[in-house]
Amino acid sequence: MQLASEDQLRLNVLLAQPLEALRINEGSMTVHALTPRGEAKVRLNPTVRDEQYLRWVRELISTRITGSPGGYPVFLQRWTRMGQNTTRLEQLLLLGEPEAVVAVVHAPKLSAELARRAWWAAPTPHNARRLLEKPAVVNSALGQTLAAFLLEFLPFEAIPSDMVDTVHLCLQGELISPEEQEKLWNRARRKNPFYVGFLLADSRTIPLNDPPHQAHPAVCSALAPEQAAGNPFAHAFSIALSAGGQRWLRTLLLALEKPADQEVVIALFQALQKRFNLPFPESRGTRDMVLAQQRAAAWSRGQDDQGRICPTALQAVGQALPAGLQPLLEAQLLLAQMGEDSLVPVFGGSDAVGSVMRRHLEPLSQPISTAAACLLGTA
Repeated sequence: MQLASEDQLRLNVLLAQPLEALRINEGSMTVHALTPRGEAKVRLNPTVRDEQYLRWVRELISTRITGSPGGYPVFLQRWTRMGQNTTRLEQLLLLGEPEAVVAVVHAPKLSAELARRAWWAAPTPHNARRLLEKPAVVNSALGQTLAAFLLEFLPFEAIPSDMVDTVHLCLQGELISPEEQEKLWNRARRKNPFYVGFLLADSRTIPLNDPPHQAHPAVCSALAPEQAAGNPFAHAFSIALSAGGQRWLRTLLLALEKPADQEVVIALFQALQKRFNLPFPESRGTRDMVLAQQRAAAWSRGQDDQGRICPTALQAVGQALPAGLQPLLEAQLLLAQMGEDSLVPVFGGSDAVGSVMRRHLEPLSQPISTAAACLLGTA
């Protein structure tokens, strides 16, 4: 390794300072550093072809930071073995390796300060999305910066599943204004994956004016003791008939109209599972729609279904409900049995997209749409 003498000197001086993060601009051949006092940079003067010279620069940096010239791949193995502690995260940000920054943004307990440094080191859409998965980041000043970046990039996003993630993550807390939320909603008419992002978010972010179902007051009154006792079936049924629940169901129908690809459909079914989250035997959704329909019909009447015992909590809900509301409970129980695994019979061994995929999906999408319409009172 033979760096230019001026580069060797300036890099050693730079690395002797307290550093927060490093990044290397390969286009301009410049090493940038984030320090407590601001930013610093060293413009390189290659003595060989750029690729080889950058390899030498990274070896020097890695030797000074980790004690080994092996760089990111070797250091990642050590970091993983040592439990991904904060000190190691800080060192990963000093290697000048984009993949090392990706490892940092995926760390489950990332602090807001380390997130700020990681964002400076590699401000990419992928890293912004991963950072917004961390509550500490959402609640920090960086959160709104990341959301603004993602919204600006969204018109150029080509991957539907990334559109879903971006919309979902930007709808957290107060990252964007109500006006921006409404703009996202209006764009969903042309970009169906946006609807799935709204399904994964808090239903209060859906800018619709649906009132509660006309049966909602009676249901709340009848199920008040069960809700007070923590009955999950009572709570889920009441929520489904509330104004927020009605907005969510209407969005579900919109999302089912023309999903783009399998990843978007998977996210939609994950949203269904997350929304209801009831204690059914299949924690990730039943794989048999006929079974789900039979179980919903029987259990909504408080009856066992082919050896599958109706939960006591659900029996209590059925007994407390006013007459005539059993079809609504049945529809809600059908939706609550859906999840990611429900798609295995449809997508297993298939890579269909577009209209072909939607046709394969009809044995699931049609009963789901019918159940949602029933709960909305439009069936």
